[in-house]
Amino acid sequence: MQRRLIAILLILVWAPILTAQAPALNPIVDHFVLDNTSATAGDLSSDGKWLVVTTAALRDRIGINNYRFADPTYVAPSVTEVLIVDTTTGRSQKLYPAKQQVRGFKWSPDGSRLAFFVLRGEAFEPAIWDRVTSQLQPVTLPTGKEAAENAEFDWSPDSTQLVFAVRPKTWREETRKRFEYETKATVVVHSSTEPFLAWEDLRRSSANRSVVAYNVNSKTTRELLPQSRISSYNLIEDGSTVTYSQDITKKTDYDTIMGVENQIQAIPAEGGTARTIIKSTKGLSLVWSRDERRYAYSKDGKIFFGTIDGEEPKQIAGKVEDPKEPKKETDPKDEEKFTAVRLSAKGDRMVASDKRGLWLLDTASGTKELFLQINEEDKEAPRYQVVEWSPDGRRIYLTYSSRKAWERGIIRYDSDTRQTADLVRDSRIYANVRLSKDGSTVIFSAAQGNHPADLFAADPDFKNIRRLTDVNTRLATRPIAKTELVSYLDVDGNKLYGVVYYPIDYKAGQKYPVVFNIYEDFFDDTFNGTINVLTSNGYVVMQPSVKLENGYPGESWMKGVTAAANKLIEMGVADAERLGVQGTSYGGYATNLLITQTNRFRAAINISGKVNMISFYTDSPRLGDRNTHAPEKSQDRIGGTLWQQPQKYIQHSAVMFADRIKTPLLLMGGDQDHNVPGRQLMEMYYAMRRLGKEVKWVMYTNGGHGMPTSTVEEVYDYHRQIVSWWDDHLKGDLKKKTTESSNPNQD
Repeated sequence: MQRRLIAILLILVWAPILTAQAPALNPIVDHFVLDNTSATAGDLSSDGKWLVVTTAALRDRIGINNYRFADPTYVAPSVTEVLIVDTTTGRSQKLYPAKQQVRGFKWSPDGSRLAFFVLRGEAFEPAIWDRVTSQLQPVTLPTGKEAAENAEFDWSPDSTQLVFAVRPKTWREETRKRFEYETKATVVVHSSTEPFLAWEDLRRSSANRSVVAYNVNSKTTRELLPQSRISSYNLIEDGSTVTYSQDITKKTDYDTIMGVENQIQAIPAEGGTARTIIKSTKGLSLVWSRDERRYAYSKDGKIFFGTIDGEEPKQIAGKVEDPKEPKKETDPKDEEKFTAVRLSAKGDRMVASDKRGLWLLDTASGTKELFLQINEEDKEAPRYQVVEWSPDGRRIYLTYSSRKAWERGIIRYDSDTRQTADLVRDSRIYANVRLSKDGSTVIFSAAQGNHPADLFAADPDFKNIRRLTDVNTRLATRPIAKTELVSYLDVDGNKLYGVVYYPIDYKAGQKYPVVFNIYEDFFDDTFNGTINVLTSNGYVVMQPSVKLENGYPGESWMKGVTAAANKLIEMGVADAERLGVQGTSYGGYATNLLITQTNRFRAAINISGKVNMISFYTDSPRLGDRNTHAPEKSQDRIGGTLWQQPQKYIQHSAVMFADRIKTPLLLMGGDQDHNVPGRQLMEMYYAMRRLGKEVKWVMYTNGGHGMPTSTVEEVYDYHRQIVSWWDDHLKGDLKKKTTESSNPNQD
């Protein structure tokens, strides 16, 4: 009793001080989290001169209403500054004087007009900006129609007609009523006789739309496609034909998350009868040429090539089977299996991949040549990704990333000379590489480690690189964590890599408290606002990788994360008595499972992570079949249904082994999280409390998945909870804490 009175007195003494100190964290959260700005490249004009750039920070997305998660009529807040950038000079002008919620930018082929959607009230409205006059003009919609919130623009070749999707205004009211029925009705009835899960059926209503063409000069519209379930649509480059994917899904597909089966149709742009190009896209990996007249798809290791003119697609790669011959059993290692990667602009060439590397194919003859050998068995072999073709089909642009060091870049393969050349290679992270239609300008993003990316332009040879944005100059006003790539061996001898973020005042030879932020694989030192909040408060943060194995994911974190901890201790970086572990979503699940297997960590934080694979299996109805698919076939890696592998669902449910946990645990989540419902954290809280374990549960009433973003104060509180938890458990009196944790119910 005396100890409890002392504790109460200490709280009374320290509470005013803690309250006074808490706001000191807010500027750090402002700096690294709320006001960290990202620059996004929108559409690039055909001549490569004009680029739309949007810039926004997390603060611009505050105010999300998580109660309306999966409501097809809801548009979450996301305002942005819109810039029109001259890629030759880097000069820019604002499209609006203040931030607006806009989307769907599309330059006309001649670069004179820019179409986009701007949010007015609850609906997006189409608008056109004239580049020469800087004037905005609204787009006249057909009577009784509004733009579909998921519409995209296409321009006719002469820049006079604008194609986009619309739907009846009554759709919004009808769909809202359906959402309210599912969330607020006194009685809700679902039945297995219905072809679709109720929430999936509601989601599919977004595909109900028609497609129209708007004449910029006459300000009139005409219908191109009548209303139906249209997954996507496209006016091809020459303007003669509209191709579209029509949803023909018959029932909920439990083999594919939110799976949709489409058939590909084509119809003359001036009107006529639609014809079927591909009867079903189920199981296909489909790619199109830039002129949109030609396509290729891979299925079962074979590649087929076709055109929209109607002839039957022909096989151009993969094992050719004679239907008259019986199928022969072959060793999977010897099977020739290809995947379609990317078609050239005119579709006369394509890149395909198999286990040997990347191939260049002639689509007319099917002849192929291995131009980039990649050994898929070598886990440390560099990674390549095809990002662009030159307009003439001679050159292929690829991003390059080493798997042994922070060495990245962009390379180009010349099919005439059969030579590969480095265009740029250094330690920066390169992404979003895009070549203008005329081939004159390359746009890309690049970032130094632990820094947000900026946008750049260059000529096709990367000889004249121009910086287009510099959106985070304020980061230079405060120290930022240095990073290091560290390799280590897990328990099974697998070589893994982890990313270490050092405290801003790091001194070599000094041991620090370490927070392991876990998920799956980490290699690149990308910018993370919350990690920088921790490093600004004296913590080393490591993001370790694990080698996940289907059927046994729980063992993987035990083998990999503890090995990473040993490595930092060996390096003299980590204080072995001050190790913590945290994760969000799948990482939160991993964290909670990990502490049922080891007591290595002084404390842990589970943010929006599931704890019970059995109750989670059929939870989260707003996600459709996601929660059954994840353990059966994808991320959770159980490898079977609940009834096929009940013991594994139990083994991978941390709540079933809560009695083994000796690690103090902070649980954080949102009551409106429909990804990992807050009920999951509730189960763990009450289990640990019943068992006399140290546990704290923070639930944000209006919060969703991960960090809450309903209000700025929630973002502050989220970081205060995390930092104060680590301060209390990794920086306090460890001897005292060890004694107290072994006697949690002692008076």
